[in-house]
Amino acid sequence: MPELSPLTQKLIKDFSRSKKENIERKDDPIIEVDEITLRVARFYEKIRGVIDWKGEHLLKRNVIERILKRKVFSKTALEADISSIPAEPFVIDLIRSGHFQGNRIRESKIKEVQNVLDKYVYIINYLYNSEKGLSVSFGNWISSIAACEIEDLLSGSKKEKIILFYAFNSIKKTVAVEKGIEESEKNILLFIALQQALFNLDTPIITYHTLSLKYKNWKNPSKEELEYFAQNLLKEKEEMDRLLNHPLLKKFYQFCKVYNTPYLIIGDILEENHKNAKELLLNPEKVEEKIIKHYEKRVEKMKGRLYRGATYSTISIFVTNVAALLAVEIPLSRYIDIGEFTYFVIAVDVLVPTLLMAFLIVTVSPPPNKNRRRVALETMRVLYKKENEEVHTIKKPKEKKSVLYFVVSLFYAISFLASVGIIVWLLSMINFPLLSYFIFIIFLSLIAFAGVKIRERSKELHMIEVKEGFSSLIVDIFALPVIRLGKWLTLRWEKYNMLSVVFSAFLDMPFKLFVEFLDQWRSYLKEKKEEIY
Repeated sequence: MPELSPLTQKLIKDFSRSKKENIERKDDPIIEVDEITLRVARFYEKIRGVIDWKGEHLLKRNVIERILKRKVFSKTALEADISSIPAEPFVIDLIRSGHFQGNRIRESKIKEVQNVLDKYVYIINYLYNSEKGLSVSFGNWISSIAACEIEDLLSGSKKEKIILFYAFNSIKKTVAVEKGIEESEKNILLFIALQQALFNLDTPIITYHTLSLKYKNWKNPSKEELEYFAQNLLKEKEEMDRLLNHPLLKKFYQFCKVYNTPYLIIGDILEENHKNAKELLLNPEKVEEKIIKHYEKRVEKMKGRLYRGATYSTISIFVTNVAALLAVEIPLSRYIDIGEFTYFVIAVDVLVPTLLMAFLIVTVSPPPNKNRRRVALETMRVLYKKENEEVHTIKKPKEKKSVLYFVVSLFYAISFLASVGIIVWLLSMINFPLLSYFIFIIFLSLIAFAGVKIRERSKELHMIEVKEGFSSLIVDIFALPVIRLGKWLTLRWEKYNMLSVVFSAFLDMPFKLFVEFLDQWRSYLKEKKEEIY
């Protein structure tokens, strides 16, 4: 009979302990909001979710961060010391967003949220009154960290953390790096890459996890520790920027992306069988059945997430495309002779990027059948004790030879011009308005990048490399420059999303006041009904 590895035995205990802690907290009183108010607020959040779409797993944190910026980290707030922010109205706003399970939060969480808010208010005030002051961009960075901590407090997944550290402790012994990097830095890069590969986490949550790991009392600091954190946050940001742009991080990510699936499957098995986990894992035949079962579930779940992501991304860019057409292109055509906007031209302008996304998603291939067997074998290998561990070496990127790199870069630039030239030529064939060439290429590249990112996420369960043919090489030559343009634009889109700015500046506060009025009105009506009886 195979023997469970020490890390697997610890994993079982950690899972069992986390389940018991959840059961013990079920008797806590809960905060609920009026159902009608909830529906109205949730409808608004769905619209905001489309406009601010960054990923399904980021919706909840986006809501928290937006409320934080409105209440604490707004530009006007940075002009003077911020007073304490009451947690209860803050929590009620979060419940109304509709992103929390059962649309309720335990009452005991209010005090904990208050402690988090007080901590970050102190940090903001401390930095504002320091010699260097506090820039809006740095305030936004802090707000993103605060949003991560509040999300972790209210609905953080202990399962994810347990699996993350299980994977980290399992893999770090099997990874080596060429000379020139310290063991501690190697481990940090591996820790960051695992968060990206396992759960698709982004920079703010990775930063929050890293700070929590580095400072043991990050969540409950003393006043002296809090002052120390505030003094060193700028240095921590610079260090995180260095690590997130480290030349070896992509290499670590590519490695972790291949070996992430077994840990996800193990987490699913323990989630379903935490009461008899040890007995089950000591039976290899049953374990293999469970692995195949949860692998198939993961494949189906991935398909659903794939189509939802494609839908939201497409709608987000589609709405912005229509807004640009109505607000910029058509009005300008009345004053400047840039061509005629026929119904056919409008249809091409709006539908071609949308159809491109549909094509990119429909043509996604499921994992090959032999991938299932590879996943089962690797999962079994992770679970049980091994005499010899295979060591994988992460190699440093090769130095770019100046002459050859210049030639390749020149060829890339030519392929980019050729790609854009082909698009412009096709648009000219249908008498596309001159100004709209530029806007059409922007939206086409945004859609192309979004589609490729979603296709990349569809490979998260692949442990077998799918070989690409010659046709893929030809497509890459012409498509890659447009996709990279889309990536560059996407980063600016997230930072300067004008529709999001309009919603935040002109609609968020009036809508918030309307929802509060509706809630008070509903409460007043209930009181009057009770007086009748």
